[in-house]
Amino acid sequence: MAIVVRIDVELAKRKMSVGEFAERIGLTPANVAVLKNGRAKAVRFTTLEAMCRVLGCQPGDLLEWVDDDPGDPGAPGTSTPFNAAPKQAEGQ
Repeated sequence: MAIVVRIDVELAKRKMSVGEFAERIGLTPANVAVLKNGRAKAVRFTTLEAMCRVLGCQPGDLLEWVDDDPGDPGAPGTSTPFNAAPKQAEGQ
């Protein structure tokens, strides 16, 4: 999975339970668990906004993109820049 959810880290920093968090953002604890465990397929901006407001954080504190394929030479964060010319085979 390329997106890692870090809600549990932010909850632990604030010593806040999932139940309290769920109540404060207007979701059920079960739905918070789906988000927290990375099983959600989408997150509404209104939910993300509520989570950030309650936790006093930025969206990037809750969600992180992690490269699934570190061998992809065109992926951001790799050593090969996007505009690099492809390597020529020997003898060409």
